[in-house]
Amino acid sequence: MKILVPVKRVVDYNVKIRVDKETNTVDLNNIKMSINPFDEIAVEEAIRIKEAGQCDEIVVVSLGPEQSKETIRNALAMGADKGIHVKTDHSPEPLLVAKILAKVCEKEDYDLIILGKQSIDDDCNQTGQMLSALLNRSLGTYASKVEIENDTVTVTREIDGGLQTIKLKKPAVLTTDLRLNEPRYASLPNIMKAKQKTIDELDPSDLGIDMTPKVSTKKVEEPPKRVGGGKVESIEELVDKLKNVSGVI
Repeated sequence: MKILVPVKRVVDYNVKIRVDKETNTVDLNNIKMSINPFDEIAVEEAIRIKEAGQCDEIVVVSLGPEQSKETIRNALAMGADKGIHVKTDHSPEPLLVAKILAKVCEKEDYDLIILGKQSIDDDCNQTGQMLSALLNRSLGTYASKVEIENDTVTVTREIDGGLQTIKLKKPAVLTTDLRLNEPRYASLPNIMKAKQKTIDELDPSDLGIDMTPKVSTKKVEEPPKRVGGGKVESIEELVDKLKNVSGVI
């Protein structure tokens, strides 16, 4: 069985985001970048499946500039076997990402595609669903537990009302939730080994994908700063403020 894990290079989740008002974009100068946390969970799950003897090869793929190879190397250091870098000048929107991943899957047959449910930069939560539709494969989203048996995958999903368990037929697309696992730290020997692992390079034009963006960002701004609360002397005053000042009732 072969597993494909898409990973994305994003601003580290510990970094406070700053907005560059001149370019109307997020300021990425001297900012620490990391693998998207949900994608890191996906890599860990693929490695655990391989350690259980249910997978022969794990391939990680990343879209983005040259620096995205760093993200691939991190996944290889965790335990993935091979990398694919699709070089793009900008961070593509979910539909373009799904189309590129679908073309990658046409080149090789992957039994499972495991990816994070969303990236922490745009929070779209769309790529897995779109990829499933493009490939006409079964889909399990928000996975908090994955069990593989022969040609089926049992996925426990986190939903609003609690947990839902579904059984899928392979090949399938899975998106990971936070509680699926806790990713491991890459050891120094594995970091050194990752430098020797293969990373294939692809260009979107090689895949026949038009990378013209269909979505444009009009404005990027920081959320308004929180202001301190106030005191009221009575219930009547509180109700009055909630009704006439805040407008919440």
